[in-house]
Amino acid sequence: MDSRSRIFTILGSMGAVLLIVLIVILCTSDGNKPGQTAANVSGNTVIQSRANLNASSPLEGNLIGDNPKGFMTDPTFFDPEHSAAFDAAMDQSGNLSIMVTSVEKDLRVLVLDINGELVTGVPFNIKVMDGNDITVTYRDLDKDGIIYAGTIDPGDYDVSLEPVEGYRVPLHSTRVSVKEKVEYIPIADISVLIKTEEEINAALEDTASKDDALEDSDRTEIVTLQPGGNDHKAGIDVSSWQGDIDWDKVRESGIEFVIVRAGYRGSVTGSIVRDKYFDANVSGAQQAGLQVGVYFVTQAVNEAEAVEEASAVMEMCAPYNLELPIYLDVEGSNGGRGDQIDKDTRTAVCEAFCRTLENAGKSGGVYACRYWLANNIDASRLDRYNVWLAEYRSAPLYNGYYSMWQYTSKGHVDGINGNVDFDILYY
Repeated sequence: MDSRSRIFTILGSMGAVLLIVLIVILCTSDGNKPGQTAANVSGNTVIQSRANLNASSPLEGNLIGDNPKGFMTDPTFFDPEHSAAFDAAMDQSGNLSIMVTSVEKDLRVLVLDINGELVTGVPFNIKVMDGNDITVTYRDLDKDGIIYAGTIDPGDYDVSLEPVEGYRVPLHSTRVSVKEKVEYIPIADISVLIKTEEEINAALEDTASKDDALEDSDRTEIVTLQPGGNDHKAGIDVSSWQGDIDWDKVRESGIEFVIVRAGYRGSVTGSIVRDKYFDANVSGAQQAGLQVGVYFVTQAVNEAEAVEEASAVMEMCAPYNLELPIYLDVEGSNGGRGDQIDKDTRTAVCEAFCRTLENAGKSGGVYACRYWLANNIDASRLDRYNVWLAEYRSAPLYNGYYSMWQYTSKGHVDGINGNVDFDILYY
């Protein structure tokens, strides 16, 4: 090829390149006149021009300015329907977890849903494997979501929940150490064991009785309110049995303090139950300017259950600043489970309750009538705690230590319908 041909070829190639560049520029131009600045093109103009260019588009009129992510706000852009597999993967309602605790040579396993609530009505099974790979299966026979295994040798165990239709169980086992001896330490997450009176049969479970105190009374029983003095205060104790209370009228009647029932353990099933008037009574009494303490009616049959009761009461009282102690109410229950234990066990229950409170920085005590303190409890082992004596006569015959005296169950005070217990707190 001669030099002239080479020159024409080069010029032709350059011309082709320039033509292509010009075509690209014309195709990508937004039609602005030469010299027109971006400031002269409003967002509305851009939206309108694009809408006109795409009149048949399902996004007509829905684009947001020149935002390339505007489609993210368009509800019609994405397909709202998910596959069944996707929905199942995202559904966590059937996920289960277990919470395992040990107080003394035992295991308590709670089966919980995604919200931390007990799962009831299902016959769950758990497997407990020791260090020698020996496995024992325990069943939730009453389907209450709680499986209790007693008399287990101390040591480390792996606890797993067997598969059950309709639920997803944990893939891995839970390691727990079974304790040799109770440690009197509050139980974490005890709230899942606390029931309301709507969940149980209160007529069968709430059976505490003052019969022994009433039989021990005499005709000198004082039924009128004894006013406070230099070394004592006048008070009452209440529960759901008193119903709605006008606490301002109670205070104006000369009452200075109140001991409120937090709850009780069921005398048949052993369920821990919250008194339905507990919160209303505590908050109402404190708002009226009264000092407040609480009591819990026990049906514990061993120290482990006493630790549960103390833990439950502290959980119930957590929202409040109490000025007075937390008492364990120990009395007859018309043949309930707590009536079946011996004197030494019952005394150990009282000590375990108070020691658990003490280890948590709380002040604890025991309520009992004179007969029970003399015959069913070793009162000499309670001297370090607050003793609340029930004895219905003009002056107590009980010669042991006590810091509060319940002198009648037949009192009357403005603001409360019916009878109420009168108490004297010594200080």
